[in-house]
Amino acid sequence: MDQSDRVVRWEQSDGIAHVWLSNPAKRNAMGQRFFDQLAEVMKEVNADESVRVVILAAEGPAFTVGLDLFDMGGTLAPSGGQIETRRRILADVDRLQRSIGSVAESPVPTIAVMHGWCIGGGVDLVTGCDIRLASADMKLSVRETKIAIVADLGTLQRLPKIIAPGHVAELAYTGKDITAARAKEIGLVNEVYPDFDATLAAARAMAAEIAANSPLVVRGVKKVLRYGDGKSVQDGLDYVAAWNASFLLSDDLAEAMTSFFEKRKPNYKGT
Repeated sequence: MDQSDRVVRWEQSDGIAHVWLSNPAKRNAMGQRFFDQLAEVMKEVNADESVRVVILAAEGPAFTVGLDLFDMGGTLAPSGGQIETRRRILADVDRLQRSIGSVAESPVPTIAVMHGWCIGGGVDLVTGCDIRLASADMKLSVRETKIAIVADLGTLQRLPKIIAPGHVAELAYTGKDITAARAKEIGLVNEVYPDFDATLAAARAMAAEIAANSPLVVRGVKKVLRYGDGKSVQDGLDYVAAWNASFLLSDDLAEAMTSFFEKRKPNYKGT
């Protein structure tokens, strides 16, 4: 693909994949190219065994202003008969959901770096991440309610797993804007930093901490956490017991023991 046509791109260094929303001229509005390229990029990232953690960030003055209504208007407009229109809308929504889902389903930890506006589809995107860090200038809104749409790309399913039901209801029913400070108060973001550069630096430091651990174990922790969602404690215990029975006796475990006795940092390979 012509790189000038890129609105989502990625790069990797030391096991950390940086996925960038890269359309600053449009404040990273989410159009057809965005959804296509996000799915493409995350397919590459998720298939790369050398990737240990993903940082999701954006270029320009905003994380994203949400759905590009000019570009996506055709998706929302009726065409043909009622049945044909409904089938097309269902197929379109499914495609967009799968694009956002490519982030939520990543086998490695994901960290969102939020700054400026994070509106509508941007909330779908960051709620699909494991960890969210915000710049002090960040403002967030489940904006779909204000434009007569029920949010359908993951916010209403994932946000209740992150914050209390009353806060979910307030954001989703009103479509109001909230500040980074408020987002931290309700548990939507882990931490707030003075500006974008400080937030990105914090995300990179956290990613380096994660990447220093056994990638086999980190991926296992994410699988166990994901499996336990909505299940009983005993179901989760049974699953992690089976996982450890399969993977506990790894080269990484031997390296952990050896490095401990040799009083040095471990060098994990993920095997």
